[in-house]
This record gives sequence, structure tokens and C-alpha cells, in this order.
Amino acid sequence: MTLLSSPPCAKWFAPSSAKAMNEPFELPPLAVQAAALYLLNLLLLPGLAFAALLVLWWRNRLSASLLDRGHLANAVRGSLLAGAMLVGVTLLILLLGGFGQASTWVVLILYAVTVHAAFVLIGVLMLVRALAGQPFHFPLVGVKDES
Repeated sequence: MTLLSSPPCAKWFAPSSAKAMNEPFELPPLAVQAAALYLLNLLLLPGLAFAALLVLWWRNRLSASLLDRGHLANAVRGSLLAGAMLVGVTLLILLLGGFGQASTWVVLILYAVTVHAAFVLIGVLMLVRALAGQPFHFPLVGVKDES
């Protein structure tokens, strides 16, 4: 892609006056849907968005393009890692520190805010790469594609 050419996602963000009113609605690519569901799982609809992400992955795990399969797999693995780290480590901090200790709550809040923000930033990077039509590799648990 040259510097002056429009990215693959430009048609989704065109002004409404540029689109014909009778054109059918076109879904964004699977990579963009996967990244959006990953972010929805972290920010707005935890659990429900993860279930939708699993359904999307299950239906397209074999038939999608290599780029889409990579984004789907990374979004699912990233969601699983985020859930394990946010829920599992939070419970571990509470159990080891005790519910009555003020220091436990300070550590817990610092941990939860920092880790959650890190996962959200990774999700934004995933979405940007999906919109640009580029592959994405989730840190630690991601799947590298062959492209």
C-alpha cells in the first residue's frame, strides 16, 4: 500500500452522502469483528462479547483467510489470557493478602487498573492492525501467521 492510497477500511468510514441509500449493509472483515469483540469483552459486555467471539471463531476457524484466522485466534487467546490474569490473579492477591488488609486493596487496585489498561491498549493496537489489513501477534500467547 502506498502512502497516498486509501486503507482497506476507508469505505466503512465514508460520509453517508457518498453511499447510496439502497446499497446493502456490508459487515467489516472478520479481523475487525474479532478485534472489536475483544475490546467489547474488556470494556462493555464481558462474557457476552467473549461468547460472540467464540462463536465467530468457531464458525470461521477453517474457512477464513489467513489474516482473519490469525486475528480470530489471537483475539480468543488474548481474551483467555486477559480473563485469567484479571480474575485469577485478582483472586490470588485477595487470598494471599487477606480481605482486611489495606495494603492488599492498594495492590489489587493498582494491579487491576494497570493490567486492564494494558490489555485495552493491546486491543486498540489489534483493531488498528485489523483495519489496516495487517497481521497481529498477541504478546505471550499469540499465534503468528505465515503471511
